[in-house]
Amino acid sequence: MRVAGRVRVPGDKSITHRALLFAAMARGRTHVGGALTSLDARSTARVLRQLGAAVSPLRPDTVVTIQGAGRLRRSARTLDCGNSGTTTRLLLGLLAGHRFPTTLTGDASLRRRPMRRVTGPLALMGARVSERGGDGLPLTIRGGELRPLRYEMPVSSAQIKSCLLLAGMVGGVEVALREPHGRSRDHTERMLRAFDYAVAEEDGWLSFRPDGEIVPFDLQVPGDPSSAAFLVGAAVLAEAGELAITGVGLNPTRTGFLQVLQRMGAAIEVEELESRVGEPAGDLIVRPAALRATSVAATEVPALIDEIPILAVLASRAEGTTVFHEVGELRVKESDRLGLIAENLRAVGSRAEIVGDDLHVVGEQTPPHGPVRTAGDHRLAMAFKVLGTLPGARIRIDDLACAEVSFPDFPGTLRRIAVGSRR
Repeated sequence: MRVAGRVRVPGDKSITHRALLFAAMARGRTHVGGALTSLDARSTARVLRQLGAAVSPLRPDTVVTIQGAGRLRRSARTLDCGNSGTTTRLLLGLLAGHRFPTTLTGDASLRRRPMRRVTGPLALMGARVSERGGDGLPLTIRGGELRPLRYEMPVSSAQIKSCLLLAGMVGGVEVALREPHGRSRDHTERMLRAFDYAVAEEDGWLSFRPDGEIVPFDLQVPGDPSSAAFLVGAAVLAEAGELAITGVGLNPTRTGFLQVLQRMGAAIEVEELESRVGEPAGDLIVRPAALRATSVAATEVPALIDEIPILAVLASRAEGTTVFHEVGELRVKESDRLGLIAENLRAVGSRAEIVGDDLHVVGEQTPPHGPVRTAGDHRLAMAFKVLGTLPGARIRIDDLACAEVSFPDFPGTLRRIAVGSRR
């Protein structure tokens, strides 16, 4: 395959979720352009409507309007968060400061994901949580008056961190958090600072003081770097050409995958052009390259956790053995993502092994052949679709439609960047 052209990726999923949630807490009308319109983003918009915010439909190339009331209102219905862990966990933080009960559920995948990692510290702050069937959904949270929190997080996670910061914001209490392995994405902190909340880092602790105010705002969401990663991967594996991916978010807590790929020999140029509400954005210029193996340290993982599927696929085409250290958190994503990465790489003829919480991938040059089981995991589907662009590849993906969770029309975008492909 030869790549060519300029392409934009869908709006950043993390920023879209947060923009909708912040807008619902503002008293007045907010406008969000470039918002992601995927299933996950629609889940956030849907539950916010149930909680009293007026959110216009999420459609491509339109500005989303959110009319917030400054507080959420009680919903008599159970909130269905779909497949979105971000919707669920961040919303739990907001609900912790509201004096009414709310029940949340989701699809089969989301119901299996652990929630005590957020409901535990929320309970320490004063929220009351009732579980229906153990550590997961459905659950009911009843908020109220909250207490300050000083908490050492069990894992580095932007969802846990954001949940607790949002609880501090709506509850009007101070929060101090420490992450154990590296710094997770910081979109929530940047947004809080934009509204004059005091958010500081010192001696490994992140501190929050509730002295700001959420007001209506206008925001243009940059392209999602996690979505861009799949197109970067396709361009790196291509036989020739050059691809420009424009308007991509370049938040340094999201671009760890670019540093790893450059270390592996990928030809990627980063052109930073602008900043949008504290979020840097720019263009990525990518050319095909021969890759070599690398080692990804545990401290790097929080800044590239969502890109490990595509990085593992690319490692399967690199010279040598690539090791991803301490990636056990992948077991509790939309699927057992860690187990399925290794299983599927082996299924298409590559060598991959899990050793404790480390993933070892050995590079191969023979064309990949075989079936891929996604378990409905969008990032696995897209990663192996990229692998299927190699000459001679014959990969059968059981559910490519699940890519709609984060990247609407991903197969079409992949076709549009390909020149002279028979796929």
